[in-house]
Amino acid sequence: MTSTPIDPLDFLSSNSSSGKPVGPEADLLQALLYEIMRVKELIAYYESIPNGGGQLGASILNELVNEAYNSLVSYDMALMKKYYELLLSCD
Repeated sequence: MTSTPIDPLDFLSSNSSSGKPVGPEADLLQALLYEIMRVKELIAYYESIPNGGGQLGASILNELVNEAYNSLVSYDMALMKKYYELLLSCD
């Protein structure tokens, strides 16, 4: 009896319109990855503001994304939860 491997990044290629993880597979790792991608889109928006008007916001968001990514790399669940909650409030 063989089991099919579960891809934790499956929600990235799913056909859902928002791309946001749903259902029982939506664990902290997937949710944090989604928020990192969402905030990276915000960074691009801030960087596109004319005359450098969004550079401060972009640099702050870049730092948050870098720290969130480091929490994923180290697989520190407490930090992952912290940065997930911080990224949720970014707009």
